[in-house]
Amino acid sequence: MLDKLNPPSGALPGRTNFDYSPYRVFSREEWARLRADTPMTLVPRELEQLSGLIDELSVEEVEQIYLPMSRLLNLYVAASQELDLVTSKFLSRRESKVPFIIGVAGSVAVGKSTTARVLRALLARWPDHPRVDLITTDGFLLPNAELERLDLMNRKGFPESFDTARLLTFLADVKSGAKRVEAPVYSHFHYDIIPGQRIVIEQPDILIVEGLNVLQPARLPKDGGGIPFVSDFFDFSIYIDADPAVIRDWYLARFMRLRSTGFRDPAAYFHRYTHFSHDAAVARALDIWQSINLKNLEDNILPTRQRARLILTKQADHRVAQVSLRKL
Repeated sequence: MLDKLNPPSGALPGRTNFDYSPYRVFSREEWARLRADTPMTLVPRELEQLSGLIDELSVEEVEQIYLPMSRLLNLYVAASQELDLVTSKFLSRRESKVPFIIGVAGSVAVGKSTTARVLRALLARWPDHPRVDLITTDGFLLPNAELERLDLMNRKGFPESFDTARLLTFLADVKSGAKRVEAPVYSHFHYDIIPGQRIVIEQPDILIVEGLNVLQPARLPKDGGGIPFVSDFFDFSIYIDADPAVIRDWYLARFMRLRSTGFRDPAAYFHRYTHFSHDAAVARALDIWQSINLKNLEDNILPTRQRARLILTKQADHRVAQVSLRKL
């Protein structure tokens, strides 16, 4: 385990200044040992179902990375539940169930959805919190018709393309213990919100919220009024990290895989790319990455990395090589 202490440039004369990292950094091997006696509760068939389109989960990855995370989060949930009981006692109010909310952030194609699915499966096997729900913030994107009206289709996934007020209301309702909260449904096949469809959240023990910009801070008001951040509702947050060049390669691989599978359906939004030559499809995918996804990563997503409580740093083979856990 490494605690990073690096002397800063421009230290004040006569004083000892350090750029003190708020993270404890673990190698893969160090993190794996923190699994302790946490049992492996997933079987190979389940790993196949939980794997992403291009990142195939291995038993080793779950045992060395995700089981220690599951153990850590179980401890956090238990502590949160105890704090809720103490607070209710102090306020002399009846005990109410408050879901523990976990945010999962990172770039397009970095593996957020896979991480969220694995955590959901593992956490639901702990006896103290068997009900674990998962939503993505894609459902809170503005419909395509509205994005086109606002000339934002080429900025889909950027902070301004989301109905942030609706997302904040959803999270506030969940965190208040509301018995039934609804969220919109997004279709990657249709590349749009599905009118009339809803995901229903009914007081889970844990809610995992996965999305590009979930750690994005709001613009602070000059009068000091309250404008909550999405992350204000999180009890724990995870950022999935990798070198942008590596993520580009993953995005390209996923795009080309979809071109030969899901895009082939004439009803698919991106069906037109199946008529491109291989080289033209690669060029188009790289253009989308460069002009939209990379720009969003550099301008909006990557700057939020240090706001996460846990950072998973992945290497080109999709394996997590380093885990950084916030200590402050």
